[in-house]
Amino acid sequence: MFKVCHIISGDLWAGAEVMAFHLLKGLLKYDDLKLIAILLNSGRLAEEIYGLGVPVEVFDETKLNFFQLVSKIRKAIYDSSPDIIHSHRYKENILAFLSLWRNRNSRLVSTSHGLPESNGVRFNIKGNLISKANSALLAKRFDAVVAVSREVKKFLIEKEGCLEERVQLIHNGIELPENFHRAKSKGPFVIGSAGRLFPVKDFPLMVEIARVIAGRARNIIFKVAGDGPERDNIFSMIKKYGLEENFKLVGSVQNMSQFYEELDLYLNTSLHEGIPISVLEAMGNGLPIIAPLVGGFSEIIEDGVHGLLVENRNPFDFAEKCLALYDNDQLRMRMGEAARQRVKEDFSIEKMVSQYYKLYRDVTAG
Repeated sequence: MFKVCHIISGDLWAGAEVMAFHLLKGLLKYDDLKLIAILLNSGRLAEEIYGLGVPVEVFDETKLNFFQLVSKIRKAIYDSSPDIIHSHRYKENILAFLSLWRNRNSRLVSTSHGLPESNGVRFNIKGNLISKANSALLAKRFDAVVAVSREVKKFLIEKEGCLEERVQLIHNGIELPENFHRAKSKGPFVIGSAGRLFPVKDFPLMVEIARVIAGRARNIIFKVAGDGPERDNIFSMIKKYGLEENFKLVGSVQNMSQFYEELDLYLNTSLHEGIPISVLEAMGNGLPIIAPLVGGFSEIIEDGVHGLLVENRNPFDFAEKCLALYDNDQLRMRMGEAARQRVKEDFSIEKMVSQYYKLYRDVTAG
């Protein structure tokens, strides 16, 4: 029997949190593995993990300063004595390392869910220090670092200084929806997307795309699920262009399966991505994808088979791709079926979980 403790922020229900939940859920099938979780925020992730029966401790970072967080996590780690501490993101990586005081037998594993994100502030002393600390720890102190895409793996080795033998590529995986059936849309054609309303997602570009399409087709609307600090900026653009009836910000959505069922096409406009859970979920729901040729998209989508990739950030080029699938029902349905099959074969929960389990065994074996 060996024990793994996950340290996760849990402030949002976004890609990293969804992936961590599915990983914990999948790992429950292994009888020789005991799981525990430490979260820095209460919320949906905490509730979902509680529902699995996995022990969870929540240390609210909004009520504790950094030193109090370190103290409480150290004690929790000392009391539980995990063989592996598996952290997600910068702050969690630093806290995982600091928790090793009096717990030197624990191994450290981290998952890098994507490339570093800029918050738009050119000079951010605190952010730069955290980034440098994280880089040094991943390169020197972590026993294994998981990259979710080839681009992330290359970045970890070439930019962060991680040893190649310590970096392992494990793609994210999802559960395919049961009783799946996608019928041809009878109402307006709906182009949708989901994600945190953060600068890296570049939803303003999506508004520009909608503006181009609105001038050429009246039966197309856009829906975006998610929330975040960019919401007001995005809504201002929607209002500026008079797209209130064409572009809907629907906020946080609990039932994502129902959201995907309402769509005819999934559009992503991110500046970079690892292997985004939302795109895999859309594909699993039989939707073709239009996305920029960045990050891990080329590892998920074969251009012209599972969707269409755009090599630049010109809204007119994105609009052309969207309209091409809008005008061709058969092509759109064929791509959607191929996308679902792609996820079933290569991005399943079972495949992801088995690879993480093997990694845990290898790390504990030294």
